Amino acid sequence: MLLTLLPAPAAPMSDWTAPLSTRGRYIVDADGERFKLRSVNWHGASGTSTGTGHHAGEDSGRIPLGLDRAPLEEIVAGIGELAANSVRLPFSSEMVHDQQPVTDTAVAANPSMRGLTPLAVYDRVVTALTGAGLAVILNNHTNTTRWCCGVDGNERWNTSQTTAAWEETWLTMARRYRDNPRVVGADLYNEVRRTVWDDPNWGLGDDHDWFAASQRLGDRILREANPDLLIIVEGINWTGIPVDGFPHERPTLRPVRTLSHTLTTSGKLVYSAHFYDYTGPNHSGATGTGETSDPRYRDLTRTELSDVLQRDAFYVSSTPGRHFTAPVWISEFGIDRNAPAGSKERAWFGNFADFLIQADADFAYWPAVSWTGNNGWGLLFWDSAGARTSVADDWRAADWRRLVETPGRTGHIDPVTRWSMLSPDHGDFIASRHTGDWDPGARKAACPDDQLLIGLSHTGNRGLCTSAGPPWSSSTVVTDERYVTDDWASGYTKLQCPAGAFLVGYAVRGAAMSSALCASGALAGAGRTVWFDRGDNRPVGGPGGDYAYGRYKGQCADDEYAAGIAYTGRLGSSRTPDALFCRRR
Repeated sequence: MLLTLLPAPAAPMSDWTAPLSTRGRYIVDADGERFKLRSVNWHGASGTSTGTGHHAGEDSGRIPLGLDRAPLEEIVAGIGELAANSVRLPFSSEMVHDQQPVTDTAVAANPSMRGLTPLAVYDRVVTALTGAGLAVILNNHTNTTRWCCGVDGNERWNTSQTTAAWEETWLTMARRYRDNPRVVGADLYNEVRRTVWDDPNWGLGDDHDWFAASQRLGDRILREANPDLLIIVEGINWTGIPVDGFPHERPTLRPVRTLSHTLTTSGKLVYSAHFYDYTGPNHSGATGTGETSDPRYRDLTRTELSDVLQRDAFYVSSTPGRHFTAPVWISEFGIDRNAPAGSKERAWFGNFADFLIQADADFAYWPAVSWTGNNGWGLLFWDSAGARTSVADDWRAADWRRLVETPGRTGHIDPVTRWSMLSPDHGDFIASRHTGDWDPGARKAACPDDQLLIGLSHTGNRGLCTSAGPPWSSSTVVTDERYVTDDWASGYTKLQCPAGAFLVGYAVRGAAMSSALCASGALAGAGRTVWFDRGDNRPVGGPGGDYAYGRYKGQCADDEYAAGIAYTGRLGSSRTPDALFCRRR
């Protein structure tokens, strides 16, 4: 049955040029054309449920669901008929290393796959999807090949495995598909959340620090495995004990405002978030055990829902010119087609579709493929005899049509100035590919190779980089005043770059300045001193955003570059940055 209710894609699915990257809040292809992710999730290789819930009874046999009921080519064609241009393809870490062949039953409709390992079947699926012109985003959904999202050993990237094992599995997958340019993204981990005893965090520097873990792995993938992939980081899904009277919440992307990622390759970061009607900003989504009196998203008024979505996710893409500005991909949302007419569930889905359209957000529906009669959440359904039905046959069709028909911003996206945060809070934070350990024993921070340092905080060791400058590859370490030509901070120690060079990094020991990193260049211009030891001293509007909340900050103007750092060790001071030497370009 063709999905005739839905429109054909505005252009052929193959009419885009890999690889993908980002420009501000947009994802673009290699020609700079907007590539809006109109995605679906094809689950199964990450584990399927045999218990209760809306996927109860689904057992895909460790591979993408439906290969027992329909030929691979038919499922891929169905995804194309949905007007999707991309697929989020979950996998488990266990699946990657699983050498047990799939059962004949699991691939009954695809006999050529008999005897293959789950990963070999996954390979076939990737090849078929990309061969049809679809973009594929690899998604490490679980550690073990079992259904996720409760207390099941899949709460964190390192719950049932070590962080080192997680990283190595990802490098294996990124390298495996490196020669397939339509494998475009690495979605690092799904719905990071609390175990029974411990919460994940965003920036504490411990073994549960999701910010640090995703930052490190993202850089490793780009440096060691595939520099072309988008690195997709989901916000924290849940913290706290879901019991009335105890703190608990769904942080989502709120922490990004004060601590954002800076990858070794600019233009590769995408943030993601999940929203379902039965969960809420402080509701776990449970019924019975783990349920609290907090409202679910479906209980919120339209205005309340809009405000929460903006606060928890959409602000990242809707606030231009900040260190955190990036595309936001709503990589999971969905609804049961069996929701009664007039129900809160149906109202939520309509409102949520409206907000996705208003935000011009990239999205991925969960799930694309389901078994007929097993649940009502899919967009495409196959029964045990191989007959197919689809979303075209139920009330969701109108909302889905609006989502895929409304193009939002299209065409060429001009490059924008990039802003990036440096945060050597707990160790080195080096985004450059061209620096080594230039100051052994110190915590070092360096901008990406296409950015320069433009701002520093007085305390807290934070820095701000901008792409409004020349790219660089060679650098000079400055530890004394040998390059100082004018006393631009009398009585203070000055680390000044050589003539024409500009700041791209710095190193600290504790809170104290240790060295400055300068890139060779041919910049020159009149200089001025920007003091920030007693208050903020940034350009009007604070371009780049507040990269060190609660701290005094100094920042050169947009038409300047930073060429020196001043500090003092006199009584009552801690050798923290007090002033920047800014020169006109």
